[in-house]
Amino acid sequence: MRAEGWSDSLRFRGWGRWLLRSELRRLASLPPEESRQRVALAQRQAADRVLRHLRVRLEVTGEQHLPTAPGLVVALHEGLADALCLAALPIPLRFVARREVFEWAGIGAALSGCQHIAIEPESTGAAYRQLRRDARAALAAGDHVVVFPQGCLLGIQTAFLPGAFHLARAFAVPILPVVVTGTHRIWEHPFSTRLRYGQSVTVQILPPVSAEETRHCDPDQLRLRLQQRMKRAALSPGCPAPRHYVPERDGDWPGFRFEIDADWRQT
Repeated sequence: MRAEGWSDSLRFRGWGRWLLRSELRRLASLPPEESRQRVALAQRQAADRVLRHLRVRLEVTGEQHLPTAPGLVVALHEGLADALCLAALPIPLRFVARREVFEWAGIGAALSGCQHIAIEPESTGAAYRQLRRDARAALAAGDHVVVFPQGCLLGIQTAFLPGAFHLARAFAVPILPVVVTGTHRIWEHPFSTRLRYGQSVTVQILPPVSAEETRHCDPDQLRLRLQQRMKRAALSPGCPAPRHYVPERDGDWPGFRFEIDADWRQT
């Protein structure tokens, strides 16, 4: 990771790298018996410090839709900084992430310390069963489980996968749709090592889908409806442009589970 521009490179080398490592160590060292409220507070504080250092211009709308009872948070995914911006929200969150991320130096230990949920999306049936077990425990502890239904960082064209919507129906919990755009400009891993300061990010919290609706609505119909609604919000005027998947630039990712949204294939 390296910062773009000489002044931000100095800023990152002089303070940013130490700050990131310090916050990750702090989260990794949380005791297993720590209350979920204190874990949530530690995550919000760490996110706030890093976002302020990076001078991220974060605009959050729709805070009146934030829930009190635990449920699923379904969010668009375009960069690793998504988690930072979501963690700044004043609700306890448990993120679902690829197991390989739990093996990364620094980041993996912090994810484990906060008891986030590891899955292997390509192991479809086994991944869903594991997600169901871990999500049940997280919801019982009062956390909101964050799922990125696109399952990858490739861009807005990628389709939602069905797991989150079957999960919401199985547990009869509400879904909170959250549209995050602009984070790929901060750190476009794995496509670039470049870190950018001073980027704009919008977090749009859309009206929730009630537990009653998730219980009775066909999961695939709900998936398609939220996919259209959330992507339309991501493309609305005034939002930072979302990341777009360009196969010639980004590659085909053989063996990696993702699909292209049918609405994009028709354009």
